[in-house]
Amino acid sequence: MDIFYSPMHTFLLIFSILFYLLMRKQSNNNRSLQGKLPLPPGSMGWPYIGETFQLFSQDPNIFFPSRQERYGEIFKTHLLGCPCVMLASAEAARFVLVSKAQLFKPKYPRSKERLIGPWALFFHQGGYHAIVRKLVQSSLSPESIRRLVPDIDAVASATLRSWDGHMLSTFHAMKEMSFDVGILIIFGEHLSKQRKNEIKRNYFIVDKGYNSFATSIPGTAYSNAIKARKRLGEILSEIMEERREHKTMEKDLLSCFLEWKNDKGERLSDNQISDNIFGVLYAAQDTTASVITWMVKYLHDDPKLLEAVKAEQMSIYKRNGCGSQQLQWAHTRKMPFTQRVISESLRMASIISFTYREAVADVEYKGYLIPKGWKVMPLFRNIHHSSEYFPDPHKFDPSRFKASPKPNTFLPFGNGVHSCPGNELAKIEMLVFIHHLVTKYRFEVVGSHSEVEYSPFPIPKHGLQVRIWSTEQADGIAE
Repeated sequence: MDIFYSPMHTFLLIFSILFYLLMRKQSNNNRSLQGKLPLPPGSMGWPYIGETFQLFSQDPNIFFPSRQERYGEIFKTHLLGCPCVMLASAEAARFVLVSKAQLFKPKYPRSKERLIGPWALFFHQGGYHAIVRKLVQSSLSPESIRRLVPDIDAVASATLRSWDGHMLSTFHAMKEMSFDVGILIIFGEHLSKQRKNEIKRNYFIVDKGYNSFATSIPGTAYSNAIKARKRLGEILSEIMEERREHKTMEKDLLSCFLEWKNDKGERLSDNQISDNIFGVLYAAQDTTASVITWMVKYLHDDPKLLEAVKAEQMSIYKRNGCGSQQLQWAHTRKMPFTQRVISESLRMASIISFTYREAVADVEYKGYLIPKGWKVMPLFRNIHHSSEYFPDPHKFDPSRFKASPKPNTFLPFGNGVHSCPGNELAKIEMLVFIHHLVTKYRFEVVGSHSEVEYSPFPIPKHGLQVRIWSTEQADGIAE
């Protein structure tokens, strides 16, 4: 054992010394900038890997607050091979995402950009970003979603019918449902079943490899994801060609992309459209599925909360022919308590713990230097769980949303020009699903539901295993 570890220890010692000298030189160079401003306090962790292991192995409710308590609202660390500055206040979030947004560009690891596609909306800023965001917003605006509520209702109903009498992972079932809603938004109602299944099969291969170790070794999850992403691009190109050939234009996101042209007659390329379609599909899935999973857990854990939501939804259910008619937009506007439950679930769960930006120049913030090229991460979770903004922050309390939160303190969909354009769609999806769940079904969580896992979003252990019955079946069993 000693013979094996001795060379390793020597290597680590030499590597650590070189890393320390490099960081010290970088620190000294940075101190010469902006009037010799100091770097924020904090630990850079181990050489190269920094604190990456701690970030992805610890409860985010421990990792982030422990460092904020030790260093304050601004601190440095080293994650995924990059030096980072973390900001844990509403004021700081506004500084990065709104007031000085031009100094911080969106930046994601290259391996992730490659899988989603370099032209995707959330990798850009400036003119191109403004064009694509406007197109996406037009397809995801309240006016556009209004006409899709019955279709979303049909998807949610079908999902729950497939659950009836079974035990399954809430998270994975919700990913399937969110995928179907995403397909509806992007392609409308006229995508063939064969096309949809092919897109679905390849999409979930990409999804599986998205957070895996990036390697081109054949057979690995990432390598398989690259191949599946290429095939998705080919499928999307075939669909675009068919629409152009048959001059078939629908009221969906794909048609918005295909029809757009600027004053010079220039159009979006197939690669640009393909990357943005995949980006929207990806963004619409995991986060929504995660939040619904947490909502099911919160409802299960608090019978009084469940009864209050059920009372509101049953009132709508009875007025709507006891489920004989599909939900409409007007029905979703009469769910104020359920809306507050959704907001509190978004705050408590804080699925997106932080967002990535990169400083495009040396920036001063509260007497500290944020060096050019460093990653900057506003910590949404810390803000959402701060007693300064939300009294008794670890208590699930929907009543806190009877009034609007203070500006920049509630950021489940981000803020500024890069905030999520699909937030209204996500909320409608949650409202419709919860309506059907509490009015037509009974459910119970199976096994432990106090543990949390990260995939990479925090979700209850095993995706929250749930057994579900229709109320008709449950009543028959009771008799």
